Amino acid sequence: MSLSSRVEHSANIKLTLGNVCRVFKWKHSANNNWTLAAASQFIYHGFAGVNLTLDGNAMVTPDGLLELTNDTVNLGHAFYPTPLSFRQQLNNTVQSFSVSFVFAILSVHADISADGMAFFLSPTKNLSNTWAQYIGLLNSGNDGNVSNHMFAVELDTTQNDEFKDIDNNHVGININSLTSLEAYHTGYYDDKSGSFTNLTLISGKAMQVWADYDGDTSQISVSLAPMGAAKPVRPLLATPYNLSSILSNQTFIGFSATTGAISTRHCVLGWSFAMNSPAPAIDISKLPKLPRIGPKPHSKVLEITLPIASASFVFTVGLVIILLVYRRLRYTEVKEDWEVDYGPHRFTFKDLFNATSGFKKKNLLGVGGFGKVYKGVLPKSKVEVAVKRVSHESRQGMKEFIAEVVSIGKLRHRNIVPLLGYSRRKGELLLVYDYMSNGSLDKYLYQEDGKLLLTWAQRFHIIKGVASGLFYLHEKWEKVVIHRDIKPSNVLLDSEMNGRLGDFGLSRLYDHGTDPQTTHVVGTMGYLSPELVRSGKASLLTDVFAFGVFLLEVTCAQRPVTQNSKGDRHTLIHWVLEHWHNGLLNETVDPRLQDDYDIDEVCLILKLGLLCSHPFTSARPTIRQVMQHLEGDTPHPELTVAYSSFSMQALMQNKVFESPNISYPDWNTSIGTFSGLSGGR
Repeated sequence: MSLSSRVEHSANIKLTLGNVCRVFKWKHSANNNWTLAAASQFIYHGFAGVNLTLDGNAMVTPDGLLELTNDTVNLGHAFYPTPLSFRQQLNNTVQSFSVSFVFAILSVHADISADGMAFFLSPTKNLSNTWAQYIGLLNSGNDGNVSNHMFAVELDTTQNDEFKDIDNNHVGININSLTSLEAYHTGYYDDKSGSFTNLTLISGKAMQVWADYDGDTSQISVSLAPMGAAKPVRPLLATPYNLSSILSNQTFIGFSATTGAISTRHCVLGWSFAMNSPAPAIDISKLPKLPRIGPKPHSKVLEITLPIASASFVFTVGLVIILLVYRRLRYTEVKEDWEVDYGPHRFTFKDLFNATSGFKKKNLLGVGGFGKVYKGVLPKSKVEVAVKRVSHESRQGMKEFIAEVVSIGKLRHRNIVPLLGYSRRKGELLLVYDYMSNGSLDKYLYQEDGKLLLTWAQRFHIIKGVASGLFYLHEKWEKVVIHRDIKPSNVLLDSEMNGRLGDFGLSRLYDHGTDPQTTHVVGTMGYLSPELVRSGKASLLTDVFAFGVFLLEVTCAQRPVTQNSKGDRHTLIHWVLEHWHNGLLNETVDPRLQDDYDIDEVCLILKLGLLCSHPFTSARPTIRQVMQHLEGDTPHPELTVAYSSFSMQALMQNKVFESPNISYPDWNTSIGTFSGLSGGR
């Protein structure tokens, strides 16, 4: 009896696999889903009434759509409820299997999404200790471990240099790691012409994936096409890999997806699987519909009815008009031609006004020379954001505002605070960032009560993260970005205590291969390199200098410049260098750590800090070289008396203090940001 007869009772089917003969029973549900009782084959057209194991924010909608994530910051998994036996009984090797599924990724923004989704095979359904940037499959502690026994096909919408991602729109084959074994830009090969056609994962359009493993040849292949199109003859990805060394005997199969502050839905519409045969064909006519994305159409009723209102409602209509005009003026925005080209999402002022409860004091996160920062919750997506409201009288001004929009509007890196969008109105400049729940790094370094004390492992993790973000800015992005204001207060910590470099209000962009220098002295006292103070020209190595001071500050928990009771100023660089000359480098470590740290890591960071903050640019390493030391790819750097004279260092630092063009903050309080030409921020 064939499956297409759609009978309501069970039918026995006899299948012969090699010399093994089994009897299976097909079960049919009301929504045209068929499941083989022995779990060798199944097909789901939608998931209403289907027995799946869900966790996180994964859910099945009433019309049968499987949503792994929705409009909130979340993670979701969906598993076939019982483990499958992938190994053959005769030789214990992994047998052939095939999977097909129809999916769609719906983002509130046309060109930005978060993290992505994956189909995976795992020995366990317990994936609670997983991180968002690892698509809910792994974390930094187990990524790459052979004990994971995990195989995945990733649909990645974020380019992450940590995983050597090729771009922010690719399909990958992954073995025990988020670094793909093979990856390719999303698309498919046309069967007739052989040409490659691009597809966009976050287009909001449904697509179908086929993933096959041939147990005889150990060949993995992955194909992708728009929903309704036939499976391409030429796969998108094909690579030999023997999964017998990876998969456990009892293995779960399922889906995983994560999304950050950028509201994204990861949906699965249909799913089929088979062992030792092609996955059953999915009938797209039986799949549930995707939800609508984007704003609802504006009603025209008011515009039509007002002109024909009777005279008896003149007073009421006039009052309504006055209120509408007042409301319009209240939310009036400014838009200029240059904004069209820069592309970050533009929020309405009204949405930001409502998100921050009218910029009320209770939502205030911080105040600076640039203006104020408020915490907000976007009314539609319920995403937490930080809204930077630049004061009308701020000296940062429109030029710096445009620089920030341009420089970080398209940056995508796990260690850089993402700019989600912006808004403008008369006298108001607003930037909308991903909200970092653990605040800025400086409050952890200088909290006197010790409640926010960072362990050394956390500090080292943050240092590596900031270095990775700076490496991305200097060398990995399409343009060279000089940050010009690297310091702990500009390093924010997300919910997983990852360090993220933020505040690009002073940054500048350059094309690779050009001379990336600026001519205005901007930055923060104590982090300025000697050549920057002398010439006013910022470069990649002035960022490296500030990063060197940052390394010392995070390790020692001391500000870069201090003043004693006699009014004498002392630099952290000179203090650490003097301890190094006296063989007492370990005595510079934050005493609150109570010797609970890795001495090799501490020495590495302190030496890198001194090298990066060397007075001569030719002696400083590049951020690429710093990364090589941090990752253990090169031996620890060695310091010599000739190479790093602290008397020369002191001389160069004294020149910084004696610069006639710089005004200094109150040295008894925190060191502030300044600009030698524009007067500060």
